[in-house]
Amino acid sequence: MKRKEQVLFYQFKDEDKLALARKTLNKLGISSRVLPDEAWREKVGYLLGEKGFKSAAAPAAEDTFVFPHEVMILQNIRNKRLDEVLMALKEAGVPHIRFKSVVTPFNMLWTLQRLCMTIQKEHAFMLQQEAKKENDNKEAEK
Repeated sequence: MKRKEQVLFYQFKDEDKLALARKTLNKLGISSRVLPDEAWREKVGYLLGEKGFKSAAAPAAEDTFVFPHEVMILQNIRNKRLDEVLMALKEAGVPHIRFKSVVTPFNMLWTLQRLCMTIQKEHAFMLQQEAKKENDNKEAEK
């Protein structure tokens, strides 16, 4: 049995970008949902509607998390299908979404806050590696 493909969107402020992305996914038979700002405290599994996950307890009023980046979380979309989906978004003219994550058995147990922070750290590390590689190449050319 094929698992249901699903995409969650978090922190999308550009309504046109979001609408175009959702329309493109819909054409591919992929359901999508937009998460509310306060979803950061919930486990990814709960946000995906997986069995066995319950909503987090109500937070204290001062309990906040500010994450200014758009995040796209893809469930049951991997390998060639992932390439297909990303290409379809690009071809549809959806502006680049920097922070993306594929759901794994591990990160499904994390809160959305932890997932966002991990994606941000990984992204920063990759940028650092690219800059280092560029510098190394420039040094080699001298």
